[in-house]
Amino acid sequence: MGQALITRRDAENGVHPIDQFFRAALTRDPFAIFAGGLSGIEEGTLAIDVSEDSDHVIVRASLPGFAREDISVEVHDGVLSISASRSEESEDRTEKFYRKERRTGSVSRRVALPVAVVEDDATAELKDGELTLRLPKSVQGGPRRISIN
Repeated sequence: MGQALITRRDAENGVHPIDQFFRAALTRDPFAIFAGGLSGIEEGTLAIDVSEDSDHVIVRASLPGFAREDISVEVHDGVLSISASRSEESEDRTEKFYRKERRTGSVSRRVALPVAVVEDDATAELKDGELTLRLPKSVQGGPRRISIN
């Protein structure tokens, strides 16, 4: 059975920085530092799933409440960047609020892709709060054999 993590939230900045530190330390492969796993390419708190089939790298991210125009997706040199932000533009002055937590929000994630992709042919779909990216694999992205003289 999985472990549940309790996360404190800072009202202005989202996840509390101390929780981010401990979560990163507890969820990373302890041997990844020896293989260059903590290279700084991976950033952000947006949870994503990355998988692949025979032709594509598929990335899924849960972004409930975000509209298409709130989301930015970029792929450059094998690094995927997803960011989304929203803000409430009007406030109902006739209501007395006891708690107001949905005013603004932003999430982001930057991660190296597992294989080379054709960046220009990528597609994105937002349906029911789930962003699905399909990135065609590059034919040239495979390993190259180097002869030794």
